Amino acid sequence: MLQFAIRDHLRESRLFLGRTIVAGSFVLLLVLALCLRLADLQVLQHEHFSTRSLDNRVKLQPLAPTRGLIYDRNGVLLAQNLPSYSLEITPEAVKDLAWTIEELNKIIPIDDIDLTRFERLKQQRRRFDKIPIRVRLSEEEVARFAVHRHRFPGVDIEAKLLRSYPLAEKTAHVLGYVGRINEDELQRIDTSNYSATSHIGKNGVEKAYEGILHGEVGLQQVEVNAQGRVLRILESRAPVPGNDLRLFLDIGLQEEATAALGDYNGAVVAIDPGTGGVLALVSKPGFDPNLFVEGINTADYTALKESPDKPLFNRALRGQYPPGSTIKPFMALAGLEANVLNAEQTKYCPGFYQLPGHTHKYRDWKRGGHGPMDMVDAITQSCDVYFYDLARTLGIDGMQRFLSRFGFGRRTGVDLTGELGGLLPSREWKRAQRNMPWFPGETLIAGIGQGYFLTTPLQLASATATLAARGKRVRPRVVRSVIFADAEQPTTSGGESLQPPEVGDRTWQQVVAAMVNVVEGTRGTAKRIRSDDYTIAGKTGTAQVFTVKQDEKYDEENIDEKMRDHALFVAFAPVEEPRIAVGVVVENGGHGSSVAAPIAKRVMDRYLLGAK
Repeated sequence: MLQFAIRDHLRESRLFLGRTIVAGSFVLLLVLALCLRLADLQVLQHEHFSTRSLDNRVKLQPLAPTRGLIYDRNGVLLAQNLPSYSLEITPEAVKDLAWTIEELNKIIPIDDIDLTRFERLKQQRRRFDKIPIRVRLSEEEVARFAVHRHRFPGVDIEAKLLRSYPLAEKTAHVLGYVGRINEDELQRIDTSNYSATSHIGKNGVEKAYEGILHGEVGLQQVEVNAQGRVLRILESRAPVPGNDLRLFLDIGLQEEATAALGDYNGAVVAIDPGTGGVLALVSKPGFDPNLFVEGINTADYTALKESPDKPLFNRALRGQYPPGSTIKPFMALAGLEANVLNAEQTKYCPGFYQLPGHTHKYRDWKRGGHGPMDMVDAITQSCDVYFYDLARTLGIDGMQRFLSRFGFGRRTGVDLTGELGGLLPSREWKRAQRNMPWFPGETLIAGIGQGYFLTTPLQLASATATLAARGKRVRPRVVRSVIFADAEQPTTSGGESLQPPEVGDRTWQQVVAAMVNVVEGTRGTAKRIRSDDYTIAGKTGTAQVFTVKQDEKYDEENIDEKMRDHALFVAFAPVEEPRIAVGVVVENGGHGSSVAAPIAKRVMDRYLLGAK
């Protein structure tokens, strides 16, 4: 007999209902969690994700300002901006950098120098910054990349303006150059204002006036697609271009001074005594600053750095040379003002000078001596013995106090970077620096511009300009004015006056008359540069490179060229109303009268008489 189990429908119903409730509750919890998450995303984090979404679609791009131009006093363009194309990579946007570079090289040649520069810049920049891997692309290279652009996300062609110096070596040491911003400079600059700028002034006018030349960064919002290609510009704030500069520099005079140096190394500085404007500032040899704009290669830099002629060294600002006999007019001023010198009184020059109680002979450049010398004769013929005696009378500290009023021993304050101040020695200086006493013989040789005494060519020209202006001392300036969009504003109002040396009118007249006689007199050391068109006041000088022993004779013909004396000359003209003061230093030139003075004459002729 078959038995059938009776089903408990009530129990099954309860079991099913329980399971349904559990499943429904679980679904409701999931739905509730989903709703909460949606609420979190749509409400609480709406701003965050909408911003991220917008950032994927809208990019902020800084816009580099156009760097200001630099002109000479006559409007000749000295520093300009030329269009250039570069191939740039954004590391963050590139999945396989090595593969990308390898494939790019098949389209556009990329050499080891390019790779080295790219790696160096990559270490300095952020991953989302664009880094150039090839610069100065040709139009053909730009076109080739455009065809393959779709294959290289994160790689773009950028058009920008690069700095260019048309006159290259002739203006390198005064203008300086721009180069890529390095890590040290990143710590000092306003990174927001330089966010679109890769270059900065490294020296010269470019560095000293960086804030004026650079301008202010702009900004634009652009809409991009998934590949990062710009679709349209949504909003833009234009960058503010840098302001242009006009210099006191006369480029014709600069070229003339460079040519006048010929095969010699040295420096020529010309200044307007009235304004302090630097009319020419030449350091030879120079270098091509265009090599540094996009990064100089190792071979070229090594050649410049290791050259025995030191083309990177700015002799005009940093070259420190004994002033030699060019200091004698200033010594005469000191003696006259201290009332220890009578201009008419003669002193006998036997060809040497001895300190009382000493046997050592301090020789004159003229071995047989000059005979009786008054002040005019002593400056005209550059008698050393006369100034040995004057130096002993004044004493080293008296000399230091007076000569410092003309700016010797300190920087002129010119509006360029890197200037050195020379050295005007004193007892205190020697005790502090050498821990030694000052000896009487050192006073004598300082009196003819030798020994510890050092000046720069700029310092010599500036002191000569002060003498030319009869005591009006003006700080030298290279930049004449800033050119704004609506006006041109001078950087200084007629030059910045400094504390003038206190010298009487008669004293000025006596010393200037002696300097005129150097050129105009029949026995003047610079008589060969006499001009029929204007009157020149000048002073020759010779600075020893090495010391000649007591009983030895300096034989110029039989010593190495690099060991020959430096030739110097300072001058101003026209004497009645000086318009130009010149300082010339010719390294290993031998004689100021035969080498340095004719260079100064060519410069003055060009400025006062015009091009011939």
